Amino acid sequence: MPSLKVSQLAEHAGVGIDTVRYYERAGLLPEPPRRPSGYREYPLQAVQRLRFIRRAKALGFTLDEIAGLLELSDRRNDVKAVKRLAQRRLAEIENKLRELERVRDGLRQLTDACPGHGDAGVCPILSALNGEDRS
Repeated sequence: MPSLKVSQLAEHAGVGIDTVRYYERAGLLPEPPRRPSGYREYPLQAVQRLRFIRRAKALGFTLDEIAGLLELSDRRNDVKAVKRLAQRRLAEIENKLRELERVRDGLRQLTDACPGHGDAGVCPILSALNGEDRS
């Protein structure tokens, strides 16, 4: 069965060599057997697994969540659990978006109120950061 060196695996999966090793240490990628020379021999399936990890990270899943998704993917019999995990991640993202919108609105108010010139002692942005209420 054909195998890949770490550099080939990283290239095919679109990640760095350090990333491959990191995922091995994190337990997301099984440590492969070694050749007599000491080099690792990765199975071709490792490319798919790394791509899975990369896509899951892009969707904001944590490494622990990715480990759970990989386990569920390996078992292929609990789509309900996969959906629950994705729904939980979606709810977290929606909460973060609401928080970011709140921060954006507050910062917009401060920047709109700041003339951008004059004495720093009357700057509404600095006053807000210092906990002073000038309204």
